[in-house]
Amino acid sequence: MPKLKTRKSVAKRIKITKKGKVLKKRAGQDHFNARESGKVKRNKRRPKNVSKTITKNLKRQLPYA
Repeated sequence: MPKLKTRKSVAKRIKITKKGKVLKKRAGQDHFNARESGKVKRNKRRPKNVSKTITKNLKRQLPYA
């Protein structure tokens, strides 16, 4: 059976933890942050857990992760 190819665009955007959870960066951190409250800015810096349904699709695109 041939090797499966990894979707590189997905691999660069997400991280899979040891327990199998999928983390992604929150959207909207590039610019226009002056109008956000401090709480929102801090929360955007942290990675976010991805829902179970999306996790299933992402793991399919990363066969060796």
